[in-house]
Amino acid sequence: MTVVIVGTLDTKGEEIGFARDVIEAKGIDVHLVDVGVMGDPEIEPDTAAAEVAEAGGTSLESLREGGDRGEAMEVMGDGAAAVVTRLHDDGELKGILGLGGSGNTSIATSAMRALPVGVPKLMVSTVASGDIEPYVGATDIAMMYSVADIEGLNQLSRTVISNAALAMVGMVANDPDVEVSDKPTIGMTMFGVTTPCVQTARELLEEKGYETIVFHATGTGGKAMENLIREGVIDGVFDVTTTEWADELVGGNLNAGPERLEAAGDMGVPQVVSTGALDMVNFGPRDSVPEKFDDRHFHIHNPQVTLMRTTPEENAELGEIIAGKLNDATGPTAMFLPLGGVSMLDVEGEDFYNPEADAALFDALREHLDDDVELVEMDTDINDDEFVHALVDKLDAYMRNAGQN
Repeated sequence: MTVVIVGTLDTKGEEIGFARDVIEAKGIDVHLVDVGVMGDPEIEPDTAAAEVAEAGGTSLESLREGGDRGEAMEVMGDGAAAVVTRLHDDGELKGILGLGGSGNTSIATSAMRALPVGVPKLMVSTVASGDIEPYVGATDIAMMYSVADIEGLNQLSRTVISNAALAMVGMVANDPDVEVSDKPTIGMTMFGVTTPCVQTARELLEEKGYETIVFHATGTGGKAMENLIREGVIDGVFDVTTTEWADELVGGNLNAGPERLEAAGDMGVPQVVSTGALDMVNFGPRDSVPEKFDDRHFHIHNPQVTLMRTTPEENAELGEIIAGKLNDATGPTAMFLPLGGVSMLDVEGEDFYNPEADAALFDALREHLDDDVELVEMDTDINDDEFVHALVDKLDAYMRNAGQN
């Protein structure tokens, strides 16, 4: 078994060599991928920087001549991703380790994000105590703060690097022995305000012989589900909580990007979809909300989370966007409309109850959905048991028709 270390061997050769020695002392092979651009490597790589640059679409010489650090990091990140993907596909990568500052963190985590969930990934970084979402994305990368800069070996850096190297040894040398189910797997999206719906649905689906994976619709949750659909891990989708599109449209904190709601359709995976939590846009503490929204209706979920009610105009646009995504689906697709409310806050007597805004959303979906998308309307709210049973029964029928259960 082999651990791949991705690093800039022209500047961090001593430190990466130390990590390599710790791992090899435990009987694990190491493959060094050099992503340094400007200088010669301090230690001998197994995959040279020139090969990485070529895999990224250019030559090492042109990167050196150009002198553009941003371009070099992008190219080497793409190249490293291509290299480690090939090593993994060839059975030559059991785990991946990175060491460095912001530059090598960007390159190494680009490579890590290209690998499937479950492959051990560990990044020792000077930026690991800050905002790491751009580096981790929707993958299972473990970040370890280096405490001091990774510049030379001393009692602190030796300890941190040794711990990281031994952690990687532990991950690759021990089979996690996770039971792999042969049941078809359903991906589900949930938010606090759609929890009753998803909890009941999960129980019903598992009773019908499915395995379920629930994703918190916080941006990275939606991205993770989309990635796993494309990787073939997920066989059917119970996507009732599409709230991430409200954040994408309006500018909230929990958006999942413009590709949200595309993977299932592209892959032909059966899906049932609803409008869960499209009544809200998510921000941090109240004083973090942009001033342009000062006249809007807010709900303080907790001191760290502020919810803003979507308007009829925003809901009409959301309906059109979501319809467009579902119209492109190549597999069986249904949209369920809970006419009594799209979240726990959007029912009569609660803070976000707004029939006009909901009507704008539902009308846009009715207008823009193609006939190929099955439209189901029910006079219940999204968490009502009758609504949940109808969703589950529809997805189960789609799955059985597709030979998935």
